[in-house]
Amino acid sequence: MKLVLRGHHLLCLKGFQGYGYDEAFVRNMVDINAKRKLDTTTVTLTNSADDICKACPNLNEGICENEDQNKRIVGMDEEVLKKLDITEEQNAIELFKKVDLIFNTKESVCEICSNCMWHEKCLFYRKL
Repeated sequence: MKLVLRGHHLLCLKGFQGYGYDEAFVRNMVDINAKRKLDTTTVTLTNSADDICKACPNLNEGICENEDQNKRIVGMDEEVLKKLDITEEQNAIELFKKVDLIFNTKESVCEICSNCMWHEKCLFYRKL
């Protein structure tokens, strides 16, 4: 199984608990979250629309909502991606272990998560 995930979605998946924009988005997120936990899944990292975005009602011609919103989200991606190897496909379980080691305090995710509309419900953010 292969997944394409944008940088900040690595953190979103860690905190996902069933909330989303609509039912289709939530179903897709549940499916991807289950796949990323399989030892046969690999992940290619990106800073653009990914497998999660495909089900998002805010995706418009490959960008999130509008250009300003998209720039903010790409910035969130870049904050995550600059701390990871993005040159090749990675085993999902190993990748998420790295994420756990790197992003383990509120300070380590401040620039990424503090303005997220989900951060108050996010299990990942709340446990930091």
